[in-house]
Parts: sequence; C-alpha cells; structure tokens
Amino acid sequence: MSQKEAQNMQLIQELEIEMMADMYNRLTAACHKKCIPPVYNDAEIAKGEAVCIDRCVAKFLDIHERIGKKLGQLSMQDEALLKK
Repeated sequence: MSQKEAQNMQLIQELEIEMMADMYNRLTAACHKKCIPPVYNDAEIAKGEAVCIDRCVAKFLDIHERIGKKLGQLSMQDEALLKK
C-alpha cells in the first residue's frame, strides 16, 4: 500500500469514528430528552425509563441503518448515471 493510500485510509477511518461519535451523541441526547424527566426523583433508572430508552435506541439505530442503506442506493444510482 502506498503512502497516499495509507493516508486516505487513515482519513476514512477518522471520519468514520467522528460520524459514529456524532451519531452516539445525537442518540444519547434524543433518548435522554424523550425518556428521562428533567427532575430526577430516584438515583436509579426506573423500569419505565429503561423500557423507553431501549425502544428509543432500537428505533434510532433502525432508522439510521435504513437511511444509510437508502443513501448507499442513491449513491450507486448516481454513479451509474455518471458512467453513462
């Protein structure tokens, strides 16, 4: 692997880590806002809060995956059109 390829791979890896960190931060903020009341009544997470968080995270990740697949399909279609 040439040095340019190694630099490109490093850049891609750094961007992927940055995107995953951003997704995690958005997921955490959205699910916390939705599921955890602003005033804490107990030091532990209540069962209802835990269920809400589980569902919120599952939905967030499902939608993130669907959007990623759709964007991948659109990107491949664009590439195919550009090759014509």
